[in-house]
Amino acid sequence: MVVDFENHIWAHDIFFKDGTYYLYFSVSSFAKNTSAIGVATNTTLDADDPDYNWKDHGIVVQSVPNRDMWNAIDPNVIEDEDGIVWMSFGSFWDGLKLVKMDEDLTKVAQPEVWHTIARRERSFKLPDTDPGDAALEAPFIFKKNGYYYQFLSWDLCCRGEKSTYKIVVGRSKEVTGPYVDREGKPLNEGGGTLLVEGNENWYGAGHNSTYTFDGTDYMFFHAYDANDKGAPKLKVAELEWDEEKWPKLKKDVLK
Repeated sequence: MVVDFENHIWAHDIFFKDGTYYLYFSVSSFAKNTSAIGVATNTTLDADDPDYNWKDHGIVVQSVPNRDMWNAIDPNVIEDEDGIVWMSFGSFWDGLKLVKMDEDLTKVAQPEVWHTIARRERSFKLPDTDPGDAALEAPFIFKKNGYYYQFLSWDLCCRGEKSTYKIVVGRSKEVTGPYVDREGKPLNEGGGTLLVEGNENWYGAGHNSTYTFDGTDYMFFHAYDANDKGAPKLKVAELEWDEEKWPKLKKDVLK
């Protein structure tokens, strides 16, 4: 249980399957891994529909200080080529995780199947309760070009002008990894190819998602506006793919 989250529900992800919308969301104590990912379901997103009703199914996965070296926030759900659904998530500590979901999509499959899909080097001397200095979070997995692309955020968000957020990417032929960057370095060994970073106009850019609409791929993320006291704002960028099938922004949206 997260006793002091004060109704702050955030970092949500919606997944649609077999006529049902699954809304996964984070509850957490900031800078602690007293955290949980919950899920609610609905058969429609139309608030005027008489069937509109969100049903809370409780906790999907939970992290506990001094027990877990991972943080149960920032969920993203993807279905692989075999119809198996996986949830990626995580923030700081010992990296980002991928876990196999049960067929009802409201809990982890049994027996449990876990993978570490990204990690950065963490100072050994830090206590387990400290988020640490291996700053990464918010994985998002996107299937394209015969690969699973893992987008994730490095460094620090949520600090206005002091934010250092950036988006990096790696890819794998299998949803479970190993994911590697353009140079072939595994993401779970500190790898990651830089895709987006802040500048003098936008402090930090991160926590992205990637979708295809009408045949065009888009990346959605937030950045901190240097011309508006560091206020966070939504940015939308069209993606294109180079000859080696790596993504890049078609246009710089942080000018």
